[in-house]
Amino acid sequence: MGAGSLKIINDPVYGFITVDHPLILELIRHPFYQRMRRIQQMGFANLVYPGAVHTRLHHSLGAYHLMCNALSVLKGKGTAISEEEELGAKMAILLHDVGHGPFSHALENNLIENLDHESVSLQIMQLLNSEMQGDLSVAIAIFTNMYPKKFLHQLVSGQLDVDRMDYLNRDSFFTGVSEGVIGYDRIIHMLTVFDGELMVQEKGIYSIEKFLVARRLMYWQVYLHKTVIAAEQLLAKILRRSRELALSGKTLFATPALNHFLANTISKDDFINKGDHIEIFANLDDTDIMAAVKVWVNCSDPILARLCRMLMQRDLYHVDITNKPPDKQLISELAGNAQRKYLITKEQTHYFVFADTIKNNAYRPGDGSIRILMKDGTIQDITLASDNSNLEALAKTVKKYILCYTKDLL
Repeated sequence: MGAGSLKIINDPVYGFITVDHPLILELIRHPFYQRMRRIQQMGFANLVYPGAVHTRLHHSLGAYHLMCNALSVLKGKGTAISEEEELGAKMAILLHDVGHGPFSHALENNLIENLDHESVSLQIMQLLNSEMQGDLSVAIAIFTNMYPKKFLHQLVSGQLDVDRMDYLNRDSFFTGVSEGVIGYDRIIHMLTVFDGELMVQEKGIYSIEKFLVARRLMYWQVYLHKTVIAAEQLLAKILRRSRELALSGKTLFATPALNHFLANTISKDDFINKGDHIEIFANLDDTDIMAAVKVWVNCSDPILARLCRMLMQRDLYHVDITNKPPDKQLISELAGNAQRKYLITKEQTHYFVFADTIKNNAYRPGDGSIRILMKDGTIQDITLASDNSNLEALAKTVKKYILCYTKDLL
């Protein structure tokens, strides 16, 4: 990005984003951060919405920009925020997604069991903190909610954080799905701090209603679109099969970083507490995965080859989404068809026929809930403060069932 301590970045969503601190610039230039250029924000959503090719770096910079705006608004309303706290909050939001792996949701539970990107982000932040002689200590305290001023953590991670504000706004921009557009600027200007907690002034209620509805619609229309689900599930099966083969001793093409996680069984505890797993993980990006999938199309293992061919040719699973569990008899018939058609064992049919569940949580009261500061000084949860009865429905977790199977089995 060149020399100097002040940079402007031209962002298609917000216009110019200003970076005005040398430590922020140092973070942005770091290889751990630059890796996010090579990880798409929305995974396989571009299979449905071709414009959805923005990266996690784009999103990180956007969330940073909104954090700068939010802190400025809160200071303007008299909230005490020191320079050190302001820098810490900006660093925390800049790095909040640095632990994401490529195609996060497909990868997180297939290469390392129960690994969540927040744990990896924290590990990377701690490594950076060592490199930078403790300059990230306040950022880490804010990120882990150990800092006394809770509203700073709530801006980074809560139900009305700048992370969600940016990804809804940015994802709707790049997909062209206008239902996701939110009044982020008005929401930020309605934020306030009361008793050390982040709240929204009463006159911002309608903007919050729109935010929650937009989030629900984006989940059903984009994030949980059946084609996106089909591709994510397919990649998860590819990783599972490749790992099964690698652990059995079969040599597969893979970059050194990908091979490390295919050929070794690594628990979450091992990952966090032992060895150099984190540095190797920080070398993984979308390129490692897709290069391997391209080569595995010609793998001698027919199951892995078929799955990879399906993904490369966009010949994805058929996905049925229902309110009730799928019919067990149908699953059994489809599995039998797969066994005969692909000449595989009964135990291997799960690569081609399987059921799962999906959930949509637009809002969870009590889980860092969105609180409204009423004009009379009382505090109410948004679901109670609003006269929109639909918000009560949004507060319920919607669970649906999916049945995935290859299209030639019926």
